[in-house]
Amino acid sequence: MRIEECCVYRGPHLYSRTPMVRVQVDLGALEAWPTDRLDGFTDALLAALPGLDQHHCCHGEPGGFVRRLREGTWLGHVAEHVAIELQTLGGTPVTRGKTRSAKGREGVYHVLFAYQDEAVGLSAGRLAFELVDSLLPERLRGLEGLDQIAPAVAGPLDLEARLKGLRGLAVRHALGPTTRALADAARSRGIPVARVGEDSFLRLGWGSRQKRLGASITSDTSCLAVDAAGDKSLTKHLLEEAGLPTPRGGVARTAEAAMALADGIDGPVVTKPLDGNHGRGVSVGLKTAAEVKRGFEAAARHGPAVIVEEQYVGADYRVLLIGGRLTAVAERRPPEVTGDGRRSVRALIEALNADPRRGDGHEKVMSRVKLDEALDAMLAGQGLDLDAVPAKGRRVVLAGTANLSTGGSAIDRTDVIHPDNRAICERAAAVVGLDVCGVDFLCPDISRSVRETGGGIVEVNAAPGLRMHLHPSEGRARDVCKPIVDRLFASGEDGRIPLISITGTNGKSTTVRMVAHMLRRQGLNVGFTTTSGVYRNQTLLLEADASGPISARMLLADPTVDAAVLETARGGVVREGLGYDLASVGAVLNISNDHIGLGPVQDLDDLAAVKSVVAECVRPDGWTVLNADDPLTVRMQAIAGGRVAWFTLQSEAGMSGFLHKHLAEGGVVAGLEPSGQGAMLVLRRGTLTVPLCDVADVPATLNGAADFNVANALAAAAIGFVHGLQPLAIAEALKTFATDFEHNPGRLNIYDGHGFRVIMDYAHNPAALAAIGRLVARLRPDYGRVVGSVSMPGDRRDEDLREMGALSAEIFDHVVFRERPDGRGRPEGEALRLMAEGALAAGMPSERIDAILAEDEAMDLTLRLARPGDLAVLMPTNPEPVWKQILAFKPAPERSGEAGETARAAHG
Repeated sequence: MRIEECCVYRGPHLYSRTPMVRVQVDLGALEAWPTDRLDGFTDALLAALPGLDQHHCCHGEPGGFVRRLREGTWLGHVAEHVAIELQTLGGTPVTRGKTRSAKGREGVYHVLFAYQDEAVGLSAGRLAFELVDSLLPERLRGLEGLDQIAPAVAGPLDLEARLKGLRGLAVRHALGPTTRALADAARSRGIPVARVGEDSFLRLGWGSRQKRLGASITSDTSCLAVDAAGDKSLTKHLLEEAGLPTPRGGVARTAEAAMALADGIDGPVVTKPLDGNHGRGVSVGLKTAAEVKRGFEAAARHGPAVIVEEQYVGADYRVLLIGGRLTAVAERRPPEVTGDGRRSVRALIEALNADPRRGDGHEKVMSRVKLDEALDAMLAGQGLDLDAVPAKGRRVVLAGTANLSTGGSAIDRTDVIHPDNRAICERAAAVVGLDVCGVDFLCPDISRSVRETGGGIVEVNAAPGLRMHLHPSEGRARDVCKPIVDRLFASGEDGRIPLISITGTNGKSTTVRMVAHMLRRQGLNVGFTTTSGVYRNQTLLLEADASGPISARMLLADPTVDAAVLETARGGVVREGLGYDLASVGAVLNISNDHIGLGPVQDLDDLAAVKSVVAECVRPDGWTVLNADDPLTVRMQAIAGGRVAWFTLQSEAGMSGFLHKHLAEGGVVAGLEPSGQGAMLVLRRGTLTVPLCDVADVPATLNGAADFNVANALAAAAIGFVHGLQPLAIAEALKTFATDFEHNPGRLNIYDGHGFRVIMDYAHNPAALAAIGRLVARLRPDYGRVVGSVSMPGDRRDEDLREMGALSAEIFDHVVFRERPDGRGRPEGEALRLMAEGALAAGMPSERIDAILAEDEAMDLTLRLARPGDLAVLMPTNPEPVWKQILAFKPAPERSGEAGETARAAHG
C-alpha cells in the first residue's frame, strides 16, 4: 500500500458535512486481495480489536462490518473502520466514516473517518494502516507514505502501548469537563463554537455577536469580581460588610502569626492559601500550635499569604449561582474507603480508583485519589499509612477537603436548601459581583437555616467547576450549562452574523464586492474575502488569495464584523472544506471548464459537485441563489439548503418553464425586462414584479456590453433581496458600485489616459476569456485594433491551454501570451507553446503572436503594441503591480503605423 496524500477537513466538504480525515491510498497489488482471500486476516483483526464486532457498516446493525469482512471487502475500507475503533478506544469516540474509489484510478481509494480531536484522529489513522499492514501475509506487506498522515512512533508496533499513547494524547488535547459541557450546550442551540489556543478558551458565535468563555468565566464576568473572589481576605471583608455569615480569622505571612491568630479562635481552625483553588494547600481540623504550623507551611507552598480561620462544623456544600439566582447545590464529601480487615489502605484506594467514573485530573466526572504527601499526612493523622490494614468497617478519610479534584464525591441537594441559606448565597454572589458564582457553604444541614444551626460562607469562587452538578455521584443531575448559555444569548439568538458564501467558476469576486457594497450602505461593518485579500469595509486586512476556509474563519472571529461575504473557491473546499458550517445565503454563479484534471475534479460534473457544497450548506431558514441559465447549477436545486432563488439573463417571456412554475409557487427570480434604454433589472416574487434600474445605469456593465457583469448584478440583487434588503436599496447600491481599481481590483478596470483604452481583467480560463470576447465584439466598432495579453495557469490540461489560444485568435488582432511565474508543474515555456499552438491552429498568423515569460514584460509589450484609438486588454495574475504599470506607462512618440514593429523589436 502507498499513502498518496492526507488532508484534514475542518468543515463541510465534498464527502460529508462532518469534519473528517481523508487518506488517499493506492492499494497496488492488494487490489486483488479482498479480505475473504486473506486467510486468517479477519480473525487476527478481531482478536486485536474485538470492538469491531459492534460496527454496523452498511448493514445497519451490530456485526454488519464483520459480515463485510467475511464476505470480502478491500483494505481501504478496513482501515477506515480500524481508525474509528482506535479513536474510540483512545477516549475520543466517533462513528462516521466512508471509503470511496478515486474516479478513473483503479485500486486508489479515499478513506475517510470522523474525528473529535485532529491530532488523535491523525495518529489513529496512521496506526490503522500500520495495524492492517502488520496482519497481512509477509509477502503482501509493505507500506509507504505514512508520514503524510502523522509522524512515526519509535519501536515495533505495540498495540497496547500505542493505544496508551492515543489516550494520553486525547487527555492532553481535551477540554476540561466544565468547558466541554458548556461547548455542548452552545452547540445544542446552534451556536458556533471554536476553541482558541490549547487551553479552555472558547469563542461562541461569530463576528460582532460572539461571546467568549474561559471555563465558566464568561465575557460578561467582571474582572473586578474575579479579582475580589481570588483575594479571600477581600472577599471576607465584602461579606462581613454585608452582614453575611463568615468564619472568624485573618491573614498570616509567618508561622508565628498563624499560631497567634489560631490562639484567638475557639475550636479547630483551617489554613489555606490566600489565593488558591481546587483544595490545594488546605488543612483542616487544626487544634495544636504544631498542627497550625504544619498547616501554614502546606499553604505557604502555594503563596506567601495564608488564611487562618475558624473551622465551621458540618457538611461541605457548593452552591452554584448564575445571574444572581441559585441554580444548583451539591454536598461534597471527601474521598474515603472502608476497611474490610483484609486489604491494605493502598489496595482499597486502588479499588476506589478503578471506578470507571474516575479519571486523572478533570478528564472524567470524578477524579482518582493521588498517592502523595498530602495523603500520607492525612493517614498519619488517623494513625495509618498506605500499607496498614484497617479493621472491618473502619472509615478512612483520604483528604482533608471535599473537592472533586482531590477525589471527592458529590450529592445533589438542590431541592432541599433552606430559603434563608438560598438568600444568603444569592446575596453573596451579588456582593462579590460574579455572574457565574460558586459559594462554598459549611453547615450541619443545608435544609435548615444557618441562623439556627450555625455555619456560613467559607469561600466565593469565580470559574466554579460544573461537573459535580452535571454528574453527581448521587441524586439528580442538573443542567447548569443551559442557563449560562441562555444568559449570554437571548432566546432565539444563535450568535451568528449574516454569512453570504458565493462560489462559481467566474464572477465570484465582483459579486462578493457588489453584495458587500449593498450591506455596507445599510450601516453594517462588512468583512469580505476575495482572491485579492481579506477586507473589512474598504480596508485591506490581509493581502493574499483569501478565497479559502482560513480567511473565512479569520473574518468570523473578528468582533468588529457585522456581516461576512465570502468568495468560496474550489481549492479551499477540496483541501480543507468550508470555513463555516451553514451560511445565511449560499450562491452558485456558474460552472464552466476550469481546474479539470486537478485532484477530485476530473470533469464538469466533479467541479459542480465541489461547488454544490456551498449550495448544500445553507441554514434551513436561509436561501440558495442559483443561475437559472446554467444547467449544472439548475441541478443543484435538488440538494440546496433553505429556499431557492434564481437569477437569469432572460426576460419573463423567455424564461424556462421551471421558473414560471417557481414564480407561480411564490418564488423569487431576478431577471431582465425590455426598457427604453435596452433592458432593465427586475426582481420578481410570485406575481409581483419590481423594477430595479436600467442595465445601463449599472456602471459595472459598461452600458450592458459586459453581459457577465449583468449576470453578476442580477446575482447580487437576488442575494440582497433574500437577505432582506429593500429593492430601492439594492438598485442604489448597484448604481453606485464602481468597477474601478480601487473598488474592484483586477475586474474590468478601465484606463483611458494613453490615447487608447486599456481594460484590465482577471480572466484566466476559457469561459472568462469567452466573456471578454463577447465584450470586445460589442466594443469593437468604437475602436481600431484590439490587442491582448493572455495567460492560463500551467496546471490546466493541454487541451485547455490550446483552447485559450484558439479563443485569443478569435478575439484579438494581436496577442501576447505569457506564462504564470511558477509554471505549476510544467517546464518553462511549455504553457506558452501550447497556447500559441491553439492560436495558430485557429488561423492566427504567427507574426501576430508573441510569447513572453515575465508578466511585466508581456504587459509592457501589449501596451506598446496599442496605437491611438485601439483597445488593449490585459489579463494579469497580479493586478496591483500591473495597474501601477498601466498608470506609469509612457506611450512612444513614433508614428502609429510603426508602433507595432517598434514595440516588438524593443522586446526582441
